[in-house]
Amino acid sequence: MLIINADDWGRSRGETDAALRCYQSGGITSVSAMVFMEDSERAAELAKETQVDAGLHLNFSEEFTDSAYPEKLRGYHNKICRFLRRSKYAQLLYNPWLRAAFSYSVEAQAEEFERLFGKLPSHLDGHHHMHLCANLIFSRILPDGMKMRPHFSFWPGEKSYLNIAYRKVVNRWFSRRYRMPDFFFDLTQCIDGEKFGLVEALAKRSVVELMTHPVNQREGQYLLSDEFHQFLKCVDIGNYAAM
Repeated sequence: MLIINADDWGRSRGETDAALRCYQSGGITSVSAMVFMEDSERAAELAKETQVDAGLHLNFSEEFTDSAYPEKLRGYHNKICRFLRRSKYAQLLYNPWLRAAFSYSVEAQAEEFERLFGKLPSHLDGHHHMHLCANLIFSRILPDGMKMRPHFSFWPGEKSYLNIAYRKVVNRWFSRRYRMPDFFFDLTQCIDGEKFGLVEALAKRSVVELMTHPVNQREGQYLLSDEFHQFLKCVDIGNYAAM
């Protein structure tokens, strides 16, 4: 099964509307929604109207743009952002002094999602993939049994041996507690690397997620194209709710 998931639902009006066009045309099957952002309220109403499968796009790396969010969350969120933005390797380090901050942030974002959407998220992932940071890997903050996005899938030669080995270890660790797709790819990566033959073959025997950002003009146009819709006829498509 192939899941085509659009990130950043609710981050801004433009991002929501771009994903909505692709969903209504059949180009995407699910979305990952951000809360406490400028378009979160409207995006949630659109999701309920269209019944799009929606997960929670946890945000630990970018300022919330909805001014009406808890002051306590503001303080914790600023601390988390400062730490994770310190370097590209910060997410690999477990910071025990931020345990309470991460725990509160996850709880606050999950509660806001449930308030807006009137239900639990179908899956969890993270803005800039920060749901895979060390503070979440080595804690029990996220509830067991949730459906969650894994690390990107790479083959030998595409990344260093150490990079690929680390991703495999994290995926194996998470798979003991969470339900994840077997493979995870980025749409632009697949277009540039001509990987759709590989995605098709994998989706016929495994669960594959293809991540997209439809507000990106190139990706949005491709999702609406006849070429992509012809490709979709060759695979079984679904969403996280059906996984």
